[in-house]
Amino acid sequence: MKDTGMIRKVDELGRIVLPIEMRRVLNINEKDALDISRDGDAIILRKYVPFCIFCGSEEMVTEFKGKTICKNCLDELINDR
Repeated sequence: MKDTGMIRKVDELGRIVLPIEMRRVLNINEKDALDISRDGDAIILRKYVPFCIFCGSEEMVTEFKGKTICKNCLDELINDR
């Protein structure tokens, strides 16, 4: 894990500000969703990228009834009917 030397305080509502330099490098924009996870005592923030619930692909995904599915799996489901 790379130490950036950037220190931020948590405010009274539990928020932190991600520095603009970090957001630019990671291509994180306003309203982007972040996946928050934990690894031991570390908090991991990742830009959320939707993926297919069947094959895990991140390419050509669409949402259907709250789930994401890629075009290939959707075509396969339609053709297996």
